Amino acid sequence: MVRDNLARIRETIARSARQAGRNPEAVKLVAVSKTVGTDLILEAVQAGQVLFGENYLQEAADKMTRLPALLQWHFIGHLQSNKARQAAELFDVIETVDRWKVAAALDNHARLLDKPLSIFLQVNIGREPQKSGVLPEQAEQLLRRIAGETSLRILGLMTMPPYSPDPEQSRPYFSALRQLALRLASYDLFASNTEVELSMGMSSDYAVAIEEGATLVRVGTALFGQRQA
Repeated sequence: MVRDNLARIRETIARSARQAGRNPEAVKLVAVSKTVGTDLILEAVQAGQVLFGENYLQEAADKMTRLPALLQWHFIGHLQSNKARQAAELFDVIETVDRWKVAAALDNHARLLDKPLSIFLQVNIGREPQKSGVLPEQAEQLLRRIAGETSLRILGLMTMPPYSPDPEQSRPYFSALRQLALRLASYDLFASNTEVELSMGMSSDYAVAIEEGATLVRVGTALFGQRQA
């Protein structure tokens, strides 16, 4: 099942990229494996998937001890500053930095670990009060402080638009994030201002996200099936 799903997702990624005049290799798949057992994760690994995203630190820590060391891990859940040490230890990239306190804590622990740590700034592009993320108009100020006062490598921006069963409803939000990234890149606020990463798009709308410039798509249900509680 996982191998076939992965093949279909890769085909969709390639087709969506080509339709937008982009190189399919410029889009990476983050396999969202929260609540997914290691048996299914290993099926994805055997089919060539190496990049995975987890939402919960303890669950991820347990899985990582039973999975190949060569895998790459992104943290994509809400992060509290008091959990920054464990996040810095476990993950290669933290996609959900949205406050200075979290960024400072991650930087402090990464320095103590002597570990390079990359991050995305999470932007609440839909201005939803129940969601995490810095508001678009506050992103520049936060990025300037992180870039100026930490050693964190700022790869780009991440967002989750308001949910809609119609993926086309997500398009304006993806476009807005891309425009925000272009503006912030003009101020030299990213690790690479010519290749800013955009983490956007999930199982229901990742094809549209790619058309709007996503460089990472976070896909779980379409790959592993409906999650178990």
